[in-house]
Amino acid sequence: MRKLMVWLMVAGLLVSGSAIGLAADEDLTGALEIVHWWTAGGEREAMDALYDVFRDRYPVVSLIDASISGGAGIAARAVLISRIVGGRPPGTFQVHAGAGTIDPYARPGYLEPITFIYEEEGWVDVFPEPLLDMLRFDGEYWNVPVNIHRSNVLWYNRAIFEEHGLEPPVTMDDFFDVAEALEAEGIIPLALGETWTVVHLLETVLLGALGPEAYDGLWDGTTDWAADEVRDALVYFDRMLDYVNPDFSALSWDDASGLVVDGDAAMNIMGDWAHGYFLAQGWTPGEEYGWQPTPGTAGAFQALSDTFVLPIDAPDRDVVIAWLRTVGTREAQDAFNPIKGSISARLDADRDVYDVYLESAMDDFAEDAIVPSLQHGAAASPEWMDDFISAVGSFVAHRNVDRLQGDLVSAAEDALD
Repeated sequence: MRKLMVWLMVAGLLVSGSAIGLAADEDLTGALEIVHWWTAGGEREAMDALYDVFRDRYPVVSLIDASISGGAGIAARAVLISRIVGGRPPGTFQVHAGAGTIDPYARPGYLEPITFIYEEEGWVDVFPEPLLDMLRFDGEYWNVPVNIHRSNVLWYNRAIFEEHGLEPPVTMDDFFDVAEALEAEGIIPLALGETWTVVHLLETVLLGALGPEAYDGLWDGTTDWAADEVRDALVYFDRMLDYVNPDFSALSWDDASGLVVDGDAAMNIMGDWAHGYFLAQGWTPGEEYGWQPTPGTAGAFQALSDTFVLPIDAPDRDVVIAWLRTVGTREAQDAFNPIKGSISARLDADRDVYDVYLESAMDDFAEDAIVPSLQHGAAASPEWMDDFISAVGSFVAHRNVDRLQGDLVSAAEDALD
C-alpha cells in the first residue's frame, strides 16, 4: 500500500506540473460525458490523473464519468453502438486505434474526422509513424491516442522462479519445460482469465510461431489460416491450456494477474496494463516481478493504442475538442501512462517519469517489428474479432485443434470475402 501511495503522489506531482505556465480557461463551459472501460486497479487511478490535467485547464467544465467495466472494451462497444445508432452519443468515448475504430465507427459515418486538430497541434510530427498508420483512414485522422500498449508480454513472479532455480521461458520448448517443473511443485504455471484473455494468449502464440511477417499476413490474406504452421501454433496453444488455473473462465484479467501477486501462479501472459495492476498492488518492477516478450516473440512488438474520438452530433462539441486537445499533450500523457502501465503515444515523452519496464517498452517499440493485436482492435474488424472469440470460446469446451483451425479458416474467409 505504501508503494501505491508513492505512485499516486508522483502522479499528483506530474499532474500539478502539467498546469505550470498554462492559464486555466474559465470561459469554456458545459458537460463532457466520457465512456471508457478503465475500472481495474491502476487503470482507475490513471484515468483520474487524466481528469485532473483536464480540470486544471478547464475548471468550469463538468466531467461525467460513464465507465463500463469489462476487459478489452467488449461490453462498452455494445452499449456505444446502441447509443450512437439511437442518436444519443456521449461526448467522447474510448476506442482502440485501427480496425476497432474504422469499421464500427468511422466507416459508417458515426465520427467526425479530426485532422484539423492534428494540423493545429502538430501531432503528425510527434506521434510515431507506425501509430499514425493505425490512426489514418480515408485520408483523415479520427482519434487521439493517449498511449501505446504492448500485448505480447510474459510476466512472472521473481521469487517463485528464484526459489525453484528457473529461468523465464524464451521459446515454446522452454515454456513447457518450466511449466512441468512448476506443476510438479504444486504451482499453477500460467494464470489465465475469461475468454478474451484466452484469445489474447492465442494471438501471442500465433506471433511466436509464425513470426511478424506471416502473422501480419493472417489479417491481409497473404498467410493461409489452413497452413501447417498455423496448425502447429494451435497445437502449442492447446498444450498451454493444460497448465492454467482450472477456474480461468470465471476470472477477469486482473483476477488472473492477482494469482501471480498472491504466489498461486508463476506466470501471466497479458498486455502491459498488467504492469499498472502490479504497481497498484505495491509491487516494484524488477524486484517482485519480471517480464519479457512472450515465447518466440523477441524482436516483435504486438501493439495497440487507446484513443478518444469526436462523435457526430456530440453534445458540447467545443468541450469534446478541448478534451481531445488535452489528452494529446505531453503533460497529460506523462501523467497518465506511468500509472496505466503504458508508454506515451508521443515521441517527446519525458523518460524521467517512466520506470524501468516502461523505458524498456519505449526502446523495444523503437527497434522491434510492430504488429497489430487482434483482440485489442488493431488487426481486424470487430465482426472478425467476434467470430474469432466465438471459435476460441467453443474450443475451450471441445479442445479439438482441427475443428478450431476450421472455424478460424471460415472466419477469415467471411472477413476477407
